[in-house]
Amino acid sequence: MKPDQTRLFTEFAPETRFELRPAPPAELRASVEHEFDRLKSQLLAEKLYLASHAELYAPLRRVADEAAAVAWTSSFPLLLFPALFEEKVAEFTLHVARQKRIHAQTTDPIAA
Repeated sequence: MKPDQTRLFTEFAPETRFELRPAPPAELRASVEHEFDRLKSQLLAEKLYLASHAELYAPLRRVADEAAAVAWTSSFPLLLFPALFEEKVAEFTLHVARQKRIHAQTTDPIAA
């Protein structure tokens, strides 16, 4: 070894382990998917029934699809979906009300 070089000793951290959960059996996942689809359809049908205009149907379906996609990433999608769907519908309702208010202010100069 050359005199101007120092020897480095390596130290390794403890081994890292990850806990892996096996995927649920196919028949269990199929039943959960079926229940989830039924729940999504039921909640969406209630909101569509209460919708004042037919042009709100497509955005409400997108809201339901978005909430479903987020809920499926959790361990308990059937529990998370209803609350998430309600939250997203509330956001959408506020957005629609704001858009109506802006439209009314810009089309009627006296209202501004």
